[in-house]
Amino acid sequence: MVTLAEVAQHAGVSASTVSYVLSGKRSISGATRQRVEQSIRELGYHPNAGARALASSKSNIIALMVPLRTDMYVPVMMEIAIAVATTARMHGYDVLLLTGEEGPDAVRRVTGSGLADAMILMDVQLDDERLPLLRGTDQPSVLIGLPADTSGLTCVDLDFKATGALCVEHLAMLGHRDIAVIGEAAAVYERHTGFAERTLDGLRSRARELGVRLLHRPCDGGYDAMAVTLARILDERPDTTGFVVQNESAVEPMLALLRQQGRAVPEDVSVVAVCPDQVATQASVRLTSVSIPAQEMGRHAVERLVAKLDGHGKDEVVLIAPELTVRASTGPAPVRS
Repeated sequence: MVTLAEVAQHAGVSASTVSYVLSGKRSISGATRQRVEQSIRELGYHPNAGARALASSKSNIIALMVPLRTDMYVPVMMEIAIAVATTARMHGYDVLLLTGEEGPDAVRRVTGSGLADAMILMDVQLDDERLPLLRGTDQPSVLIGLPADTSGLTCVDLDFKATGALCVEHLAMLGHRDIAVIGEAAAVYERHTGFAERTLDGLRSRARELGVRLLHRPCDGGYDAMAVTLARILDERPDTTGFVVQNESAVEPMLALLRQQGRAVPEDVSVVAVCPDQVATQASVRLTSVSIPAQEMGRHAVERLVAKLDGHGKDEVVLIAPELTVRASTGPAPVRS
């Protein structure tokens, strides 16, 4: 392993000069800095992270809090996490992944230990218990998600309210007047998770404006749960011809059950999904969908956090506009005899 002293000898400077170049604590001439940086590259020197943190009071680490719950679609969470890690590395930061359901305790652990310079929080609830701690600390943070009260916070998210409205508009434009929503697991709504609640708000508000009947039923996903949910919907609203699905694990079971019942998609019923493009395009019927912009969400969050760390960030809410892609699963509402 290359040492700082070896870098100094290679560059023809003192060890303290190399240290000042790395820490930025003293002004070093451009020529000397370039010579030291060239030696660092040629020798492949990597400063000891612990020593560097002690010297600069910085860890160059971002803590990413992403509770991995069994009722959430983990691939989307991980895609966002990978986007965070990739973007952070481009800015010279590494990512510490905290996956436990610790809530406020995780925030206290990070702020009280100096583990990380800043935090990104995911799985945000409308009245998230972590928020008072974030507002009470000087440590920079960004939420990937939207709580009910965004004052004093920086938030990045897909505009899920507009997403719900867009799904209803598309089906209503095709003539569907009875629409059912297959939602996330009941526990997601019981926690008042922001993205699910906001989607539902958008669906209901736009349905009222357009005079469309809307029925929402949570679903745990999987074939058996989907069979029970679909049977209940068609029993309560037998004239349902439009479905909005915000539950990736329910997509394929639902399409299979509709086939078994002799309901053709899109001739008899239309289906719109809120899901990653991969889920939509690989389904047995290519789904009209609003995509989850995981890469964009992760990138925006890191960029705003780095701006805060650099001293010129501000509290703001960044909502990414939804985009609906029409595929094979939606068509005109069938004519009732």
